[in-house]
Amino acid sequence: MSGILEGKRILITGVLTESSIAFHAAKLAQEQGAEIILTAFPRPTLTERIAKKLPKPAKVIELDVTNDEHLGRLADIVGEELGGLDGVVHSIGFAPQDALGGNFLNTPFESVATAMHVSAYSLKSLTMACLPLMQNGGSVVGLTFDAQFAWPQYDWMGPAKAALEATSRYMARDLGKQNIRCNLVSAGPLGSMAAKSIPGFSELASVWDDRAPLEWDLKDPEPAGRGIVALLSDWFPKTTGEIVHVDGGLHAIGA
Repeated sequence: MSGILEGKRILITGVLTESSIAFHAAKLAQEQGAEIILTAFPRPTLTERIAKKLPKPAKVIELDVTNDEHLGRLADIVGEELGGLDGVVHSIGFAPQDALGGNFLNTPFESVATAMHVSAYSLKSLTMACLPLMQNGGSVVGLTFDAQFAWPQYDWMGPAKAALEATSRYMARDLGKQNIRCNLVSAGPLGSMAAKSIPGFSELASVWDDRAPLEWDLKDPEPAGRGIVALLSDWFPKTTGEIVHVDGGLHAIGA
């Protein structure tokens, strides 16, 4: 029996460690039959080392999503390697330290602008850079952290994720004519490298211990990876502009 991504060509960003959601999405994508290519910044060599732990070899290319030169050459590099693309995974987020950890009211605009550019606008810029390779349609899947609420310590990454969610909806509107679906996975907290950069992360994560209907494991990124792979597949052919929660059900529960 073939996998649900058999014959698909997928570009995946954000593979930094084995604990990252992107790594598990890449692993599962390969297991489900996809050819993948990875992007990395600022240390491609780190991603190359992690990529060796995937089931199959995967090329790693340097990509700074705020660099127009990098974005401009992306289609040529990926096209030479894979011929085209059927899917893109956006697993990119960053905010300077002064935009996190309880400093919301004092964060300068320069830091807010960086968070918005890297974490939200890049979904559009990455997708447009890949668009020439998606002649037969495809699926764009990003990662969010539920922006309906104000979370402890998360500060300006909250508005950045809200912008990401809105960006995905507008992209779904404008790219549907080209049969390109744009969806997000809203994952619960995980002990990834991104999480470790958030001061007071344990306070945020503890909410899941009390309120999630399904037991949540901070050390298990695979459920979120499965959600990404499902949305990349043809099993959601008419789903776009959606946010699929892989958070143990916490989003549905009040105080």
